[in-house]
Order: sequence, then C-alpha cells, then structure tokens
Amino acid sequence: MNAPHPASLSASVQRIELPTGTLDLRIDSGAAELDALLGFAARANAKRGFLFLSKVLGKHWPARPIDMLMVHERLAATVPPLGGAVQGPVVFIAMAETAIGLGQGVFEAWLRAHPGQQALFLHTTRYRVGNGPLIEFEEAHSHAPRQFLHAPLEPGLQALLLAARTLVLVDDEASTGNTFVNLAAACRRLNPGLERVHLATITNFMGRTATDALDSRFGIPVTSGALIEGEFTFAQGALPPDQGAAQRYQEHADRGASTDFGRLGSARALRAPEGLAARLAGEFAPGSRVLVLGTGEFMHASTLLGAALQRRGVDVVVQSTTRSPILTWGAVDHALTFPDNYGEGIANYLYNVAPGQYDHVLACHETAPGPALHQLARLLDARLFHFQSEDHVEEVPVR
Repeated sequence: MNAPHPASLSASVQRIELPTGTLDLRIDSGAAELDALLGFAARANAKRGFLFLSKVLGKHWPARPIDMLMVHERLAATVPPLGGAVQGPVVFIAMAETAIGLGQGVFEAWLRAHPGQQALFLHTTRYRVGNGPLIEFEEAHSHAPRQFLHAPLEPGLQALLLAARTLVLVDDEASTGNTFVNLAAACRRLNPGLERVHLATITNFMGRTATDALDSRFGIPVTSGALIEGEFTFAQGALPPDQGAAQRYQEHADRGASTDFGRLGSARALRAPEGLAARLAGEFAPGSRVLVLGTGEFMHASTLLGAALQRRGVDVVVQSTTRSPILTWGAVDHALTFPDNYGEGIANYLYNVAPGQYDHVLACHETAPGPALHQLARLLDARLFHFQSEDHVEEVPVR
C-alpha cells in the first residue's frame, strides 16, 4: 500500500504533506511502533482534513485478529486498579463508529484480567433503538456529529451504571479531548457518583500540556493510557470535495440496529461463533486468504469470528465498512462505495480492499438483509451472515 514519506523537521517532529493540508507530528512515546500501528490519510471533511489511520483497529486497514486482541489487552492493562477509596463497578464506553469493536475488546480483556469484578460495556451509536432514555452529545469534528448513548433498560445493567465509580472511555485516538469531555459530562449528570475517568486510546496526540490539564477539564481525576503519545498541529489546505450527507437522523426511524450487541449494555463477554468458525474452516482450501468484514457499527462479532478462524489455522484478516469519506492517498490506496445497509440513504465505504483480492469474503451484519447488502455481496463476491443474536447466525443466500 502507498504511504506518505514524512519529512523530519527535527529529531522528534515529522511533517506530512497531505492533499488537504500539512500535518506536523511530534512523537513523545511509542515511536518504535509507529509504522506498525499507524498510517496517515486525508479525509474528505472540511472540518478535519487528516486521519490518523490505525492499522490494528480492523476498520480502514486489514488487521489480523491476534494483533487486535493483543492491543485490547494492552489498553485494558492501562486502566488503574480498583482499590483504596475507589471501588464499585467500572463502565466502559466505546465511541461510534470507528472504535466500537476496540472498546468491546478492551472491556472483555479487562474482564478476563479481573475475574469476579463487575463491569458494564456500552457503545455510543448514531441510531436510536427502542424507546428508552438516551443521551445526545456531539463529536464536533466528525462528518456525522450527532451521537447517542442509550441507558440500559435491564434493571441489573441499570444498577451497574448507576453504581459505577470509574468511567473508561475508549477510542482509537485522542486529538483534542473535546468529545470525551462532552460524553463524560453527560454521564456524570446521569451518575453523579462517578469518581474518575480513564481514557484508553491507541494514540494520544493531545500533547503533554493538554493531557496534564484533563483533571480540570473533566472536573474529576483523569488518567490516560495510549500506545503512542505525542502532539500534532494541522494547517488546513485545499478543501476536499463535498461528499454529501454522512448522517440523516430521523428520531423514530427503525434502522435495524440490534439491541443485543452493546447499545443497551452488556456485563459479560460476547460469545464467539465457534460452531460457525469450525464449519467455515472446514470448507476453505488450505492457504485460502479470507476477509471477515464487519458492517458499520457492527464490528466485534466479526473480530471474534476472525479470531476463531485464525485459531483453526485460517489465513484471515478483519475489516469493516464505514461511513467515513476518505481520499485515496497515503494509507488508503483503494476505495469502494456502496449504499449503507442501515437505510439512511448515505454512502458507505470500504478501504484497501479490491474485488478479487481475497479468496473468501464473509460479510457480517446486524441489519436484515436488503438490497444494499446484496449489492455489497455482489461487489466482493461475498457471503452474508446475519447475526440475529450472538447465538443465532444465519447465512443469507446471495445467488
């Protein structure tokens, strides 16, 4: 894949010339892992013309499940231990759409490392599900700024949320911290007993001064853990072409988003589809290259399927479709466009995947099968797998 060639301004600062502007980046820690974890891309977004593109997220870049799970464990280990004056459950919230799978993986890794301790997982979303209460907040720099957090409806999960004393916010990157501040404030209105916040991110480019000032911005003690840390500045250049609407929210529209995979909360790890993986692994010829493809906000189940296939010796990578418009440049050398399977009528994209690149493509989705998914299947010669629940997965005929 093509990659930009950063120019070194000093021993610690790189300059990346993008089609949309100039990015200056200082790396304070994690420089040895920079190329393995991160690429640079140009966004078709006038609010922010660059993208720190994670190579271990399973979103815009093909990632091996074992590498993703290792990152989950490393970020889970950055959460400060419970003890002393800080007790009570821990609430993990993953940021839609890019970091939903990352956040659920970090939550599950933390559960494995802390057996018997209580925790709740939620992820933000751009869809309403059910009629229960929700919190709206803004991701100001996003192409689709409106985000929602649903309160759990199940009494036990409600109790966990309201008893929590630690809030862990998970995203692929922290650049300004503004979205985290907005969400944490909303959570504290819901649960005034929250005593501390931890930010778990693959990269933290807020800079030392801004990171040190988080306590005052959040109003409670804040810690952070990241695999790469530093600071950036970006000089906006030519505005990218208008990509059209990236969000068409209608309050009462049912977009087919599931209530079973984290929007209304979960207090346990998602079960991997071991039976499906065993069957599929037996069908693939030795040496077959396999892509397990998540769709939109539905990501973690596809990662677990990919990991189950990898344990059975399959050469597999994981990725996901997205609503993020990104230019073909730098860490993005191929882009496919197709309708969204949630029925909003917006463009969706798949990056760094070309038709015919893989011997098998397994597209995993939470929404009912429809024309958009069938178009995606034809485009990639893919098989469709409808996850109606974690234990009920049906293959959808596409021919």
